[in-house]
Amino acid sequence: MRGKRQLAVSGNPSLKNKSLGKRVLQNWELYLFMAPALLYFLVFHYGPMYGIQIAFKNFVPSKGITGSPWVGFDHFERFFNSYYFWDLLWNTFSISFYELAIGFPLPIILALAFNEVRTGPFKKTVQTVTYAPHFISVVVMAGMIITFLSPSSGIIIRVIEGLGFTPAAFLTDPAWFKTVYVMSGVWQSTGWGTIIYLAALSGVDPQLHEAAIVDGASRFKRMLHINLPTIVPTITIMLILNMGNILGLGFEKILLLQNSLNMEASDVISTYVYRAGLVNAQYSFSTAVGLFNSVVNVMLLVTVNKIARRTSENSLW
Repeated sequence: MRGKRQLAVSGNPSLKNKSLGKRVLQNWELYLFMAPALLYFLVFHYGPMYGIQIAFKNFVPSKGITGSPWVGFDHFERFFNSYYFWDLLWNTFSISFYELAIGFPLPIILALAFNEVRTGPFKKTVQTVTYAPHFISVVVMAGMIITFLSPSSGIIIRVIEGLGFTPAAFLTDPAWFKTVYVMSGVWQSTGWGTIIYLAALSGVDPQLHEAAIVDGASRFKRMLHINLPTIVPTITIMLILNMGNILGLGFEKILLLQNSLNMEASDVISTYVYRAGLVNAQYSFSTAVGLFNSVVNVMLLVTVNKIARRTSENSLW
């Protein structure tokens, strides 16, 4: 693709000889259309990077960022040498990989199943039911989970008791926290995650299916050998993006489901940064921990992308 663009530019003297300013003026509508998104990233993503330097300073609000003294890597050493470092790292990685192992393949399977269902009221109803939880806010979702799993009045607890089993302490037992978090996330996001795969499946050539039917291929074999290979590039890109955010667990739902009894399994890097930075006002230390989290995510993203580029033609860059 890049070679084609370069060939097009080199083969068109008018584009090659025009200055950047003239090209911008000639296509000002496109640049104007792009401006809001560009301003958003500049103001809310790249602008705050100026404050990252407080991770290497002993930040004092009265002195400001520039007036605070430099301390080098002291905050990073403090975090790496702390007794809770490995616990935070283990909880973050285990929840992320658990969520990836369960939540990543389910939208693919559901999209393949939706694609095999003929258009009709049943398909539309099922799609609506599976998409709907995505629009529930995190706060409402956490409230629903707490209500459903309440030992005194939770409907799931009552169903388990009605079946003759003894319900577990889902909200207070550390062994159950990760399962509750992951399964609730699967319920909320699986249906919405099928949209991108359904869009990819819409590009399958019908002639391939017609030829396979003539050769006697069953519906399952056609799904396995035609539909699935078609969405492999999309699956690869989505896997790379998910791996690049492996330590980027959102702290909102974890914080809302967290309590003193399940803290052993629920305390992750993002919740620790929240407590250290906003609750305990350790701004420099929390920034250092957050920066470490981001650097690990970038390293994972680059590594997985490089592996995908060497093993296949599908990668982000």
